[in-house]
Amino acid sequence: MSSNYDDRERGFDRDDNDDRGDRGGRGGRGGGRRAHRRKVCGFCREKVDLIDFKDVKLLQGFIPERGKILPRRISGSCATHQRMLSEAIKRARNIALLPYATD
Repeated sequence: MSSNYDDRERGFDRDDNDDRGDRGGRGGRGGGRRAHRRKVCGFCREKVDLIDFKDVKLLQGFIPERGKILPRRISGSCATHQRMLSEAIKRARNIALLPYATD
């Protein structure tokens, strides 16, 4: 028969008041589960076939202050439209409709 002391010696000192708090045993910040809504490409939703490089207002929405092209995971566009978008931005930069970098 083993005593309570022997169990602790072997590393079996489990009790209900461990230091995990109210997080349910998982790491992180806790909180409730939230269903993640899938982003839908805005261009697909509007059935855009071609992204025009002369549409500067549209293209500026995909370029932050720093001047880099937003990645897909942030812009929410599909792979096809992201390629069209980056190509249009590069063409617009080439003919000086959009700046390469900001001051």
